[in-house]
Amino acid sequence: MAKVRVATTWLECCSGCHMSILDLDEKLVDLLSKIEFDASPITDIKEFGEVDVGIVEGSVGNEEQLEVLKKIREKAKILIALGDCACFGGIPAMRNFFNKDEVLKRVYIETESTVNPSKVIPSLDVPKIFPSVKSIDQFVKVDVYIPGCPPDPRAIEYAIKELLEGKIPVLPPELLSYE
Repeated sequence: MAKVRVATTWLECCSGCHMSILDLDEKLVDLLSKIEFDASPITDIKEFGEVDVGIVEGSVGNEEQLEVLKKIREKAKILIALGDCACFGGIPAMRNFFNKDEVLKRVYIETESTVNPSKVIPSLDVPKIFPSVKSIDQFVKVDVYIPGCPPDPRAIEYAIKELLEGKIPVLPPELLSYE
């Protein structure tokens, strides 16, 4: 039987959700007999191939992140929103309380550790930020939600096992809190 192909990506986030994937520990090794990772920060493969499952960590706050989100959605039969940032906007959405120009000024000019004698906000190689940060389902169809900050590894394992059985997972209440 062919392995289920899985791609993952992180957008505007802290990478804690990917750490929860790794926190599956030996269960991840067992799952690797049934799944194969495609593009992922875990594999460092950059381009998404056709996959059965796409897993997205993080919210969308700039053009580059939206482009990555659309690419993984296009390549994945099933898309999972992993973690509170992907599901709800999470901590990055705290930026929504500020004007984007204020945010850029703070980050590139005013922070105590910034060395920027020209006081110019860079425009080259810096993706255009959106006025607000949004959850991924505000841009693409999401099939499965695994909330948490970070999500409990048991919830990730449950969802993957359900998918391997051909089911769309709905997390039971006991997996909706981190222990």
